[in-house]
Amino acid sequence: MRDRGREFSEVLADAQKLGYAEADPSFDIDGIDAAHKLAILAAIAFGRPVAFDAVHVEGIRAISALDIAFANELGYRIKLLGIAHQTEAGISARVHPCMVAQSSPIAHVDGVFNAVVAEGDFVGRVMLEGRGAGAGPTASAVVADLIDVARGRNTPVWGAASGALSNAPSVPMAAHVGPYYLRLMVVDRPGVIADVTAVLRDLGVSLESMLQRGRSPGEAVPVVLVTHETRESAMRAALERIAALGAVLEAPTLIRIETV
Repeated sequence: MRDRGREFSEVLADAQKLGYAEADPSFDIDGIDAAHKLAILAAIAFGRPVAFDAVHVEGIRAISALDIAFANELGYRIKLLGIAHQTEAGISARVHPCMVAQSSPIAHVDGVFNAVVAEGDFVGRVMLEGRGAGAGPTASAVVADLIDVARGRNTPVWGAASGALSNAPSVPMAAHVGPYYLRLMVVDRPGVIADVTAVLRDLGVSLESMLQRGRSPGEAVPVVLVTHETRESAMRAALERIAALGAVLEAPTLIRIETV
């Protein structure tokens, strides 16, 4: 979609033909497969049982060529990421599309490649990258599991005995704080931007920048807003109010901006 400006449905059909996406692609494009992996990785990293139902999950169905073009203009690339953090409040785990800086290593993980980034207290940040789809990588993973079974490897699944696992609580998505990309399709008429920014002001959402290209009085035009760090709960409340404005023609597109 980024390289050729094609729409989501066309690219998905090609991925299915090449065997990189299933005939029923829901697990791939709705973030469910990534959420399964994240729940397991978070359990291993933080020593607690898998809590899949605590993972916030969003997929990539709503990502459009228009959003990819705006991301490029703003210096970002859009990636589907699974992110888990351990904090004093507990463990947060979320899967959703993110905008990441074009200069970041993870921005250049393309095609059938996946990457895992781990950050430790002393080792710092470590990134592992490799093929995540296709006949060869899948067969390799299956054979590796069979060898483990044949050799009788029976270490604790999460690296620790069940009695030693943590009972750290899950942090709700509403507590997330970060910057956001917001795209609206609005009727080009006086006062529309003032109405939108009034909603954001009332909910304490501060804007970093805004993009609007050209004029087309009476027609639909895209408007892009980038916020400073904002609490998720405030952003969700703002989206509800903005979507209800008469000049907003379709559901707003929201993409979180991440530093990775």
